[in-house]
Amino acid sequence: MIPFLSRTAKVPPPSHLEVPHGDHTFRVALKRSPTARRYTLRVSLVKREITLTMPLRGSVVQATEFALRHGGWIAERHKKFVTPIMCEPGSIIPLRGQPHLIEHRPDARGTVWSETNDQGEHLIVVAGKAEYALRRIKDFLKKQAHHDLDRAVERYTAMLGIPARRIALKDTTSRWGSCSSAGRLNFSWRLILAPSDILDYLAAHEVAHLKELNHSSRYWRVVEGLFPDYENAELWLKRHGSSLHRYQ
Repeated sequence: MIPFLSRTAKVPPPSHLEVPHGDHTFRVALKRSPTARRYTLRVSLVKREITLTMPLRGSVVQATEFALRHGGWIAERHKKFVTPIMCEPGSIIPLRGQPHLIEHRPDARGTVWSETNDQGEHLIVVAGKAEYALRRIKDFLKKQAHHDLDRAVERYTAMLGIPARRIALKDTTSRWGSCSSAGRLNFSWRLILAPSDILDYLAAHEVAHLKELNHSSRYWRVVEGLFPDYENAELWLKRHGSSLHRYQ
């Protein structure tokens, strides 16, 4: 027996739309928003995802029509998505902005270290069993990030004369760092992949919040006093920052 269905029962909207364009079909995430007044498309290079946001009372039919009208735009943005790279033996990843080849030496003693071989190649060497390689590489990168950020924060807090309460590493996608009202600083461990001056800038950026917990003109004067070349660092992050998230 087929159970009785109420005529008033609402079918939940799909989580994604399939949008054909040319010879390809693109997957677009669908999101309802109580504050949205129109249909909009946004791209996240970090998540490798295109999202269509629609009004709470909007219809899936209208959302689909909107997406189809913008099929060319979706296709062009999709070209910018980069293939993820696993931080595993055989891969090349940046360390402090310098490309390093990950090399596995199962019989070597130790865990993970960096070195330069006779050919001048920069290596990240991981020892031990293959099944431990990914975890050891991740631990190594986080340890290096903590080391560099601790030194940078210590340098900039000494310049301001204001101590930080705590420094922690996270893997955030929307921001590279944060500062709480209690003086706790959080940073993305992925900053160790960027050139060292970019990591230094982010340390200065968050330390400046210990004095000005805002982004006012006074705040940016504090940043400039700590890191005069902050505008070029901001420009690098806008152009290249999303690429740091391709390393998995």
